[in-house]
Amino acid sequence: MSDAPETDLDALIQRVDPDRWLSSRFIAEPQARADAVAVYAFDYELARAPKVATNPLIGEIRLTWWREVLDEAYGQGPVRKHPTAEALAAAIRRHSLPREPLEAMIDVRYRELDAKPLELEEALDWARNSGGSAAVTVARILDPKADEARARAGGEAWAIGRLMGTMGLNADGADAALAQALKASRGLSVASFPAIAHGTLARVRARGRKPGDLGGRARVLWAVLTGRI
Repeated sequence: MSDAPETDLDALIQRVDPDRWLSSRFIAEPQARADAVAVYAFDYELARAPKVATNPLIGEIRLTWWREVLDEAYGQGPVRKHPTAEALAAAIRRHSLPREPLEAMIDVRYRELDAKPLELEEALDWARNSGGSAAVTVARILDPKADEARARAGGEAWAIGRLMGTMGLNADGADAALAQALKASRGLSVASFPAIAHGTLARVRARGRKPGDLGGRARVLWAVLTGRI
């Protein structure tokens, strides 16, 4: 890709994805924390593809580029020189991460190449396969035995909240789906909980508010201490 990638992924995610960066601070082991950040950086790059493309074809090319990164990461050869690609590949190989959630994160972004507003079911599918799949992957990094359904629900809840706040998603149906996802996330293992801790900010995001620094930290800390978002 022609635009120069940022090399400090932690600083990048702190700036562009503060909710998930904050939850990653509760991952004690530095390498695992860096691997989680690599997943979030991958999601950020996928989110950029439809936004920076001048037309849908260019967007598809950018998404295909990242699918090829997965081909390289799951192969035996080298990975192209890109900070996020290299960090993601290292995380995949270090933790034997399954490919399906990462593929889902790519697939769901194709819908964003269409300017037509998302219907409720499409939006919920987007939340499940973007924020939900990222949470599944990070939970696997933190605890190979983590409950995938609970992790997905937690990541989905956070993504639904963001959609409600930024896109005015159908209030009644979306609010019910958010409540269901929050409930379904309960019981995730302590070790993997930082993968969904940011879900505690879903209600704040749903109201179109940006969590303050201290308030956000307090909410995420309380979620980690109680094991509930």
